[in-house]
Amino acid sequence: MRMVELTVGQYQSVPVVLDERSSAYDALVSLFMNNIGTLFVVSEGGLLEGVLSRKDLLKLAVGNTDMHVVPVGVVMTRMPNIIMTTPEESLWMAARKLTHHEIDGLPVVKKLGEDQYEVIGRFTKTNVARAFVDIGYGYAGGEDNE
Repeated sequence: MRMVELTVGQYQSVPVVLDERSSAYDALVSLFMNNIGTLFVVSEGGLLEGVLSRKDLLKLAVGNTDMHVVPVGVVMTRMPNIIMTTPEESLWMAARKLTHHEIDGLPVVKKLGEDQYEVIGRFTKTNVARAFVDIGYGYAGGEDNE
């Protein structure tokens, strides 16, 4: 099987989202508790508002800012500057977006309206690695040589 034949929907993970009113401290705790590198920030109605990475929070922490009072909206990347994917997109194209934009994760979205997206999954470098292992496993004749 080729990566262009596989879809994001076959390999996406469960998204970890945070309300836009949350503090940067809450975001930091969520990143570590979920062992992830990227959070998706959503509005009260559940629409994608922004993306927050470990790097964003590190920049804030290095500046000696009180992360308990800074809202995530101050440090997140906002729409329309968010690179997204859909469940129907090819695994190859989504992996290309990750490498081309040098980011760790993409929100997997469902379009609801003009510039309105619901987050339905996440797609990361780990998902690409899992697909790569699955493809290799098929070529290796199903042998697991860990």
